[in-house]
Amino acid sequence: MGDRATLLETGRFERQHAEGAAEAIDHADDATDGTGGWNAAAMDSAEAFADTVETEARHRRAAEEGDTASMSVLGAMLLRRGDLDGAEPHLRAATADGDRAAANNLGVLLHQRGYPDEAAGWWRVAAVAGSAAAAHALGRHHRERGDEPAAEYWLRQSAEQGHALGAYALADLMEHRGDAGAERWLRVAAEQGHREAAYRLARALERQAAESERLHDCLSAELPGRRLDAPPAGHATGRTPAGGPSGSLPSGGRAEGHGPRRPEDRATALPAESSAAEDLDAHWWTEDRASHDPERRDMGPAPGDRARAGAAGSPDRTTGPGAQGRAGRLGADGRDADAVAGLGGGHGSGAGRAAWAGAEGRAGRPDGGGRGFDDVAEPGRAQGLGAGRAAGGGAEGRSSRGQSQSQTHGRAQGRGHGTGPGAGIGGVAGVRELRDSAEQWYRQAAARGHRRAALHLGAILEKRGELKEAGRWYLTSAKDGEPRAACALGFLLRDAGDEDSAAVWWLRAAQDGDGNAANALGALHAARGEYQTAERWYRAATDAGDVNGAYNLGLLFAAQARTAQAEQWYRRAAYAGHREAANALAILLLQAGDPHGAEPWFSKAAEAGSVDAAFNLGILYAGRDDDRTALRWYERAAAAGHTEAALQVGIARLRDGDEQEAERHLRVAAGSGSAEAAFRLATVLDARQPPPGPPALGRPQAPKTECEEWYERAAEQGHRRAQVRVGMLAASRGDVTEAARWYREAAEAGSRNGAFNLGLLLARDGNEREAALWWTRAARAGHGRAALRLALLAARRGELAEGRRWCTRAVELGPAEVAERAARLSEALHQELTA
Repeated sequence: MGDRATLLETGRFERQHAEGAAEAIDHADDATDGTGGWNAAAMDSAEAFADTVETEARHRRAAEEGDTASMSVLGAMLLRRGDLDGAEPHLRAATADGDRAAANNLGVLLHQRGYPDEAAGWWRVAAVAGSAAAAHALGRHHRERGDEPAAEYWLRQSAEQGHALGAYALADLMEHRGDAGAERWLRVAAEQGHREAAYRLARALERQAAESERLHDCLSAELPGRRLDAPPAGHATGRTPAGGPSGSLPSGGRAEGHGPRRPEDRATALPAESSAAEDLDAHWWTEDRASHDPERRDMGPAPGDRARAGAAGSPDRTTGPGAQGRAGRLGADGRDADAVAGLGGGHGSGAGRAAWAGAEGRAGRPDGGGRGFDDVAEPGRAQGLGAGRAAGGGAEGRSSRGQSQSQTHGRAQGRGHGTGPGAGIGGVAGVRELRDSAEQWYRQAAARGHRRAALHLGAILEKRGELKEAGRWYLTSAKDGEPRAACALGFLLRDAGDEDSAAVWWLRAAQDGDGNAANALGALHAARGEYQTAERWYRAATDAGDVNGAYNLGLLFAAQARTAQAEQWYRRAAYAGHREAANALAILLLQAGDPHGAEPWFSKAAEAGSVDAAFNLGILYAGRDDDRTALRWYERAAAAGHTEAALQVGIARLRDGDEQEAERHLRVAAGSGSAEAAFRLATVLDARQPPPGPPALGRPQAPKTECEEWYERAAEQGHRRAQVRVGMLAASRGDVTEAARWYREAAEAGSRNGAFNLGLLLARDGNEREAALWWTRAARAGHGRAALRLALLAARRGELAEGRRWCTRAVELGPAEVAERAARLSEALHQELTA
């Protein structure tokens, strides 16, 4: 506390009533905000009057004549200047004459000289005389000594006199102890312009909003009549498969990697800003504030967890050789619809089987309503290492934009300590009111230069789509030295297409120790194929304490087929609690032929909240014919919003004859984008309808049924069986052109039924040549009726040997009716040949 600059910010100088100079000095106490910054008007006033040589000389002359007020002011002026030896006699003399401001400032001087107990004695004298600043200093002194009852008494005395710093210190003490009423004093301090109080009040209101939202969702889930086709709050709503036919674990599976999370999804909490920056009235207090800082104790949500997964080539997701990128929703909290790699019940005859869902890195984005910038996030709400191969450079940074994955990019909600207005408000309107109030306090703190408040405000605005203003607050915070804001600004610039500028801000943040920014740089370089540079940044993220760096190294090495190194880094991240790394490790072990080693890691990941791991356990048990256990894990993943798991549950329920429950799960999966689920739902609905009659002349065409709409949705997603079915429905309505279009799409995608039906339409139009080409394709794919048609066509042309060859093929393919007809035709052709 010895330097002049710090002393100027203490605000401990008492107001004198005799002289304007002393009045100006004391105004510093009223003008300081939570960080002790001087109000410009007060500073100008002090500079105009107190710091002039003439004023000092005038007070010196008056002090020599025994004027108590001038002695007090002169002592304060010398104390400001750092002249402790010159100030002490004047302050002692004024104190002896009963000047309370001098007593307070004498305490400041003695504390600077290293006599805290003697300083406390003079603060007590001034506090008893009514000095709010002295009461505040004395309260901080007692708290430093561990005497919390005495600290509370004096801080309350200061706060009740309207002292902003006293109100803030009292709120901090009460929040540390978990006492009710902390929010009230934060509000008092914030209303007087204390920026740290405004920031912490906003955080408390956000925690209350999150808690109210969680309770509202829990109550809604228990109410009868709740919509069952909507996934629970906080879970992904659109996990879509990578596409393609389903099947067992493919060899050389695909990998996915999302990019780094936004800063609010950080896996570790940053150190609190120094006491001097937050409460300069007690700048001499050197205790580590971690034990008193609710940001450290309450790891609740802060703005943001909107998950963003970029396309290949973007810094938030990179795919390596043979890798396939997949986009996720945006949300923390995010929750959002996370992307997942993994197929369940795919198209065509593969229905009911599923491919492995693995570990993809998650990109968090701030959204103002989820995980906090200052909160611990668990390492990974990332999804999907399809078949266990990791995407090169796929990065995860908790998410919020974070969603943070407190995760493991978790959705843990912080609980506010306050009992003030807004506490306990429930329902949508109450949550909105709390969030609006929090935004107002963030805005007030940010306007006064609070960099973390500017960061949270930027996240709220970004979630709302006000990107320009969000960028302005991120920039303000980043320039003030907040690395997480620099990282968030980088994501905004990346999203706007300016990767070069984004890299500049990520580099700045990474150099300041932000692991998320290092992950973003790693993903950026991995997307460009610069794997060595990507590896360096991922290692930097790991060294910064971000467990996602280890996970991303595993993804990077897996993409390069460096399996041993990938396993090493997956293990490191998994042992650190990264659930998606545990899932990826299990897939790696499974591919290496160690299912018994893989199962415990799947279980750990699933128990930690990995939806993909729960789905993969379902696949594992289904492969062992343990359908009951498989269904239990599928249901768990489906309840968390996993699309393919919902499909598998629907298929299992259909198999068990529970059509109503099957329909519910199929609707969830189909609504989330699963083509196979849409097709199966359509077949369930189709089976309930009477067969359509021939179109009647003169009657308007009936509107499409719901099952037709689901068939069409699946067909538009490329589902071949659905395309054939839509073609058949069109043909039944007499729309041959539409039928031919869908048959052709299915046939070109490899559907033998589509090729056969297209051939029938072409033959009716007299185009037997092209019809024969499609029937040939269908017969070679195993369609017996197509082989019989080719045999008949060849017989009509007189190509008896060719006809017999197709008859033999039709007999082999069946079905029985076709085989019987083909056998008779073959016998007739044989007789003709031997006649």
